[in-house]
Amino acid sequence: MASSQEFLVATLIANPSQPVVTDELVADAARALGHETERTVLARGIAADLIVAAPAAAKAVEASLRTALEGEPVDIVVQSLATRRKRLFLADMDSTMIGQECIDELADYVGLKAEVSEITERAMRGEIAFEPALRERVALLKNLPVRVVDEIIEKRITLTPGGPALVRTIRANGGYTCLVSGGFTLFTGPVGAKIGFDEHRSNHLILNGGRLAGLVEEPILGREAKLATLVELRSRFNLAHHETMAVGDGANDLAMLGEAGLGVAFRAKPAVAAAAHARIDHADLTALLYAQGYRAEEIVAASA
Repeated sequence: MASSQEFLVATLIANPSQPVVTDELVADAARALGHETERTVLARGIAADLIVAAPAAAKAVEASLRTALEGEPVDIVVQSLATRRKRLFLADMDSTMIGQECIDELADYVGLKAEVSEITERAMRGEIAFEPALRERVALLKNLPVRVVDEIIEKRITLTPGGPALVRTIRANGGYTCLVSGGFTLFTGPVGAKIGFDEHRSNHLILNGGRLAGLVEEPILGREAKLATLVELRSRFNLAHHETMAVGDGANDLAMLGEAGLGVAFRAKPAVAAAAHARIDHADLTALLYAQGYRAEEIVAASA
C-alpha cells in the first residue's frame, strides 16, 4: 500500500448554516478528478475529504474541483495528507477572529469612523504601508477616554463563528495558539482570553492619565513582527515548518501566511486570498479544523 506521503487530500467545506456538502456533491467532485478517489465524511453536510494519489499537483486538483463545483458555497483546501495536522496556530484578530476592526470602532466614538475605516481598508489591501497608517489613525484618537474600550468589547465586538472551537480543539490536542495582531493589547488581552488563546501579541497604546495620548509604542507590530512571531514560536517548540498554521485577512498577514505550513486567507482581501496557500470564503473558522482532518465529534465545544 502506498505511503500517506504519496497522497494529497482535498477537503470540501461548507458553512454549518448552509450544509451543502451532500453525498451527491462529493461524488461530483470525485468524478471531476478523473480517477477513483477515496472519500471520507468529516461532518455530515459540512465537510468531506477526497484522497488523491500523487503525483497529482495540488493546484491542478484545486482548479479541477473549483471548476466542477463552480457556484456552490464550498471552500476547497488541497494539501499533503501526511502533514495536515498542525501543532502551532497563529491568528490575526481584526476581521479574522472577530468581526470588527477595533481601531474603527474606537474612531466611531470621536465621529471619525468613516475617515479611519478608509485608511484601514487601504492598509489591509496593501495600498499603503501598515505602520504609518497605524500611527496616522491612532493620532486621530487623541484624548479618547480609555474606558470606552470596555464598552466596545462588551457591546460591539463579536467573535467569528467557529473561533473558540478552533482554538480549544487545537489546544486540547497538544497544540499552541497565539493571537498576533496589528491592533492593541487593550483588545487582544480580553479577546484572546475569551476565545482561549495561549498568548497574545499586539501594539501598546500610550496613555495620558485615563485617555489615549494619540501615540503607539514603537516598534509597531506589523507584517514583519507577525512573521518573526511565527519563526520564534516554531523554534521555541522545535517544530517543523509543516506543523504550523496561520490565518489572516489583510496585507500585513501575508508574510506570516507565506511562512506557515498552511497559510489560510479568511474572508480576505483579493490580493491576500490569491497569495495564500488556502482560502476560506464561505465556511466559518471550524474549516481550519476540518482542513486538518478533525471530525465533527472531535471538535471541542466553544463552551467547554
